[in-house]
Amino acid sequence: MGSLKNVYYKMLGLILLTCTILLIVSFLIPESVINNIFDKKEASYLINKVVFSLSLYAITFLNVDMLRALGKTILSELFRNVFRYLPFLILAIYLVYSSNELYLIDAYLLSFLCLALGSFIVIYRIILKSELEDITSHLSYRHIFLKSYPMAISALSYFLMQSVDILLLTKYSTFEQVAYYAVAVKLSTITSLALLSVNIIIAPKIAEIYANKDNNQLKTLLKNSNRLILILSFPVIVLLAFFSEWILSLFGDEYVVAQNALLILLLGQLFNSLCGPVGVYMNMTGKQNKLQRMLIFGLLLNVILNIIYIPKYGMIGAASSTAFSMILWKTIAAITTFKQDKVKTFIS
Repeated sequence: MGSLKNVYYKMLGLILLTCTILLIVSFLIPESVINNIFDKKEASYLINKVVFSLSLYAITFLNVDMLRALGKTILSELFRNVFRYLPFLILAIYLVYSSNELYLIDAYLLSFLCLALGSFIVIYRIILKSELEDITSHLSYRHIFLKSYPMAISALSYFLMQSVDILLLTKYSTFEQVAYYAVAVKLSTITSLALLSVNIIIAPKIAEIYANKDNNQLKTLLKNSNRLILILSFPVIVLLAFFSEWILSLFGDEYVVAQNALLILLLGQLFNSLCGPVGVYMNMTGKQNKLQRMLIFGLLLNVILNIIYIPKYGMIGAASSTAFSMILWKTIAAITTFKQDKVKTFIS
C-alpha cells in the first residue's frame, strides 16, 4: 500500500507535466490557425478553455481509479457516475433560470475543479488515516510511462473514434447540425454502459486468472461476462431503436432529423456488445501493444471514411463511418484473441 501511494504521486506528477506541455503548445498556436481548421471563429476560444481544464479532468479520473485501488469501490463509482455530474447539474439549473446559458461550458469545466479537489482531499485523508508506510516504489517514472503509454494511445484512439465524426461534422456543417448529431451519439453511447460497467469489474480478475494460467476459469469468466453485457445492453438498444423518433423529439422537434444516424450508431453499439470485453482483455493480458495498433488502424480508417462521406452525406456519413470502423477493429481484435489464446471474448 505504501508503494501504491508512491506510484499515485508519480502519476500526479506525470499528469501535471503532460498537461503543462499541452497548455504551452496551445498558447503557441495562433488563434487564426485553429479557427481556420474548424472554419469557426469560436473554435480557438473553446479549445483553449478545454486545454486549460485538462489537468483537472485527468486528475479526477486518476483519483477515481485510485479510490478503487484503495478498496473504496462504492466511493469510486459515486465520483465516476454521480458526483461527476452533480456540480454541473446544479450550476446548469442556476444558469438556465438566470438566463445565463452562455456560461454553460464554463460551468461544465469548473465542475471538474470541484471533482479534482474533492477526490484528492478524500484520497489524502484515507492515506493519512491508513498511515501508509512511505515505501520507495521500484516503479520509476520511466517504467510507469513505458507500461502505460500503449494503453494511453489505445484509449486516445478509441476516444477519437467516438469523437472524430463530431469534429469533422463541425467543419463541414453548422453548429445546429452538430448539436442534433451529438444527441444521437450520446443516446447510442448509453448502450455501452453495460460493457463499461462489466469491464471495470472483471479487469483485475482477468489479469489474476491469466497470470495463474487457469484457462478454464478464464473462459467461464468471459462467457458469463458476455452474456451479462448482452442481457443488459440489448433491451436498451431495442428500446432506443423502436422509440428513436419520440426520444429525439424530447430534445426538440428539429432533433428528429438525427433519427437515421441514431439507428446506424445503435447497430454499431449492438456489435460492440456482441464482441464483449475484448479491449480490456488484451490490456490485462499483456497485449496492449497489439490493441494499440488495432485501434490506431481503426482510427485512421474512421478519419478517412468521415472525410470522404461527411461532405456528401452529413450525419448519415458520420454515423456510418463511425459504426463501420468500430465493427471492423472489434472483429479483428476478437479473431486475433481467439486464434492466439483460444478464448472467446465474443458472445457464443
